Amino acid sequence: MRKLNILYFIPLLLFILVIGGCSSGQSDKTDDNGNAGDEGINEVSKDNPSGDLAPLDETASVVIAEDGSASGAGFYIAKEKGYFEDYNIEVEFAQFSNSDDMLPALASGEVDIAGGVSTASFFNAIAQGIDVKIIADKGHNIKGDSYFSFVISKELEDEIKEYADFKGKSIAVSTKNAVDEYIFHKMLNHAGLTEEDVEFVLMSDFGNMLASVGNGSVDAALQIEPLITQGSQQGIHTRFGNTTDYAPEAQIAMVLGSPKFITEEKNISLRFMAAYLKGVRDYNDAFIKGEGKDEVIQIMTEYTALKDPELWENVAVTGLNPNGEMFVDDIKSQYQMYKDNGAISGEFDFEKAIDTSVTEKAVEILGEYE
Repeated sequence: MRKLNILYFIPLLLFILVIGGCSSGQSDKTDDNGNAGDEGINEVSKDNPSGDLAPLDETASVVIAEDGSASGAGFYIAKEKGYFEDYNIEVEFAQFSNSDDMLPALASGEVDIAGGVSTASFFNAIAQGIDVKIIADKGHNIKGDSYFSFVISKELEDEIKEYADFKGKSIAVSTKNAVDEYIFHKMLNHAGLTEEDVEFVLMSDFGNMLASVGNGSVDAALQIEPLITQGSQQGIHTRFGNTTDYAPEAQIAMVLGSPKFITEEKNISLRFMAAYLKGVRDYNDAFIKGEGKDEVIQIMTEYTALKDPELWENVAVTGLNPNGEMFVDDIKSQYQMYKDNGAISGEFDFEKAIDTSVTEKAVEILGEYE
């Protein structure tokens, strides 16, 4: 009888082990935060609403710190065209009075995604312990068609023919120890000039720059769209050269992610990034290829301060890389300039701060943009 019992027990034990293994395989798909792992849930199928990744089982809310700037196009387009919804993601836009308030909220997870502009204060905040991740491109100049470039007074068109002619002239720049000043110095180096050769005028408001160039208070300004196009149309100033003449790979803004969102909520952040890149690709289709342009312009007029569709046809738009790629070497060059100026406190760990893994994985799923 003892042998008979053992014979019955062995198949029963094997059955329990098999069932237990299946159960273990299911539990491996979720982590301590309730996020499913890569196996299964991140398989790609054209039958999913998105055409790639399956939607999340439960609706996820993602908070984006965004101020209506044109560089947020990927977010706006993805929302309006339902790309976030396809993944069962709801996005909420939150505004902050300044970026100094935004970074702590991002580090704490109060905000999931934000846009960051290269400044000494940005690097200092991270160097001093505020943990945020730099994950994707959110703004650069398109070669030959910069959205962030110099303008000169109409009265000086015959006098300023090349960059070296800025010698002795007053030039308005919006910030010190930020990407604006970095581009200003790139121009001076290109022209063979030094700071002593020109008058640097700090002017934080781009609208004031427009008026100041118009009334002759300053000779030139590092201006931004749509004011570059508006000022040219109104005969106030003349666009001069192109930023990509001397700073072809200037990284102006970056997408930032909270460490929790990027490292602990991977299934949500992966779907978010896939939706974002789809929006960015539609933006490139519209403004680079001319495909679906009317629809994209309509979305941009709803979300940004530029409400005139006709002006969108003429402005130099913000460059947004359709694969999310950044000019990392240029970010490092900007940091070095701020450090050389004595504006950096502490050391910035680029290896820790820059994490493009979720962007790269999203591109693997979507494929490279053509």
